Amino acid sequence: MNDAAPAYHRERARSGPLSLSTQIYQGLGAIPDTCVLVAFGTLLLFYYNQVLGVPATRASLALTLALVIDAIADPLMGSLSDGFRSRLGRRHPFMYASVLPLAVTLTLTFSPPAGLSHDQLFVWLLGFSVASRLSMTLFSVPWTALYPELTDDYAERSAVVMWRYLVAWVGWLVFAQVAWRFVFPSTPEYTPGHLNPHGYALFAPLLGGIVAVSALLSTHLTRREIPYLLQPADGSAPPSWRSSLRELALAARNRDFTLLVVAILVTAAIAGTLSALELYAQTYFWGLVPENLSWFGFAVSGAVLAFVAIRPLQAHFEKRTLLIGSALLSLVNGFIVVALRFADVLPENGDPRLLEILVANAFVRVVCDTITGIMFGSMVADTLDAQELAFGRRQEGVFSAVLSFAAKVTTGVGVMLGGLLLDLVIRMPQLAGGVSLDPATLRRLGVVAGFGLPILYLIPLAIAAFYRIDRARHAEIVAALGKRRV
Repeated sequence: MNDAAPAYHRERARSGPLSLSTQIYQGLGAIPDTCVLVAFGTLLLFYYNQVLGVPATRASLALTLALVIDAIADPLMGSLSDGFRSRLGRRHPFMYASVLPLAVTLTLTFSPPAGLSHDQLFVWLLGFSVASRLSMTLFSVPWTALYPELTDDYAERSAVVMWRYLVAWVGWLVFAQVAWRFVFPSTPEYTPGHLNPHGYALFAPLLGGIVAVSALLSTHLTRREIPYLLQPADGSAPPSWRSSLRELALAARNRDFTLLVVAILVTAAIAGTLSALELYAQTYFWGLVPENLSWFGFAVSGAVLAFVAIRPLQAHFEKRTLLIGSALLSLVNGFIVVALRFADVLPENGDPRLLEILVANAFVRVVCDTITGIMFGSMVADTLDAQELAFGRRQEGVFSAVLSFAAKVTTGVGVMLGGLLLDLVIRMPQLAGGVSLDPATLRRLGVVAGFGLPILYLIPLAIAAFYRIDRARHAEIVAALGKRRV
């Protein structure tokens, strides 16, 4: 344990619990990340491959390179925001600075000029994917670092993360309804509608506008919390590359945080691959069109059920137990529906009953994944307290950046793997132009996306089982920190 004098202070001490409005305002910042994650992880590869005709391997290579380049900037951004001092605190100046670049770069990513060759499309995709990702990092790393500072309470932190998930799901519900029903409606010429290149001319500014506005709202509406946030003490060293490396080395000494980083490395690689295949599976394996896909937005009501259930569940179970249990249930839920398809138990594609079953399946997945994500975020926040107790350092930005770096690099690997699987294993044709593929291709797509990749989620769950901070240990940590700060 490091007994050095505390390096952080709050301008004001909070009296009473964190207000509900602040939790909601902070949650608004989840909308940009959610929209970018889904648009880039699901729709962007499909657009450049199936609509513009770029081979899946090349398009996925551009997306992978963009993620890796962006990931390199994350640790510096985290260290920079941890040590930054201004009248707007450590985080808000960067969040404000991200708004305009987000609007511009996201719009341009989905609206390349007509007539470009495949090589030119590759360069366009790479350049504006990098610019969009870096703009998102400017917002997301400080925003993610903000929530552990809002409260030290063990249970209240889970509530903050819950609101982030709930607001994100609601925001995505609205965005998905508008996109699938009005931007990509099916027409006699383009069925399904997301094969229509003209739809992306409207989707591009819609994505950029929603992301930029929600980022601005979350930043501006949480300004009032700046006096209550931890700030570096006067005289602390300004951030630099050398100090960033020292901060990263210090973070690596936290055993429980390192476990979570390794778990997110594996999880992001799997999720990145599945995300690259998701729209292909929905379009070709399940035969869904945008009018069908819009109904999946209502599965986000499962987040409300998770939101209601999380407090009583957390009163009886540790965070680690809830994380592993909900993730296992989600895994089994996904296996069942694909197994039933291969067993010819489910209704045929196009049958309304199939859509009802798939939406119900997605509802259960949202419940489980929301609980899993809330527990993960809350567990990370608890490791920050352990870090301060052990080493006398608050490293919200560094921890956020390390997680972001790990997720982006391995997601990039996953996206690249998804492109390779599409070209080499599934053998998906470019410009397929419809929902009819040969049975062998459909079977390969179902096996890879439904069984082969999801089973790998058992690996990060086994890693998470070694996490050690429980309710009693966290109470000891907070009590010790309270004495030290006094």
